[in-house]
Amino acid sequence: MKEELEKILANLSDAGCGSKELEKAKQLYEAGDAEAMIRYFRKCRCNRMEELHESQRKVDCLDFLIRQTAKNMK
Repeated sequence: MKEELEKILANLSDAGCGSKELEKAKQLYEAGDAEAMIRYFRKCRCNRMEELHESQRKVDCLDFLIRQTAKNMK
């Protein structure tokens, strides 16, 4: 059981989850509430997706600047 928890926490850490998220997952695991864990993992996934979308918006801004600068230099 401890090994399973360690794997879960390592996976969450690899996914970019912070210490607060890891602690919450540990609490849910120790409580044996699988449904709550699944809901929490989905919430963590949504947070990572928001970070991904924010990064994409930043890349889009840079792409725009690259195109505009290249266009103005011609």
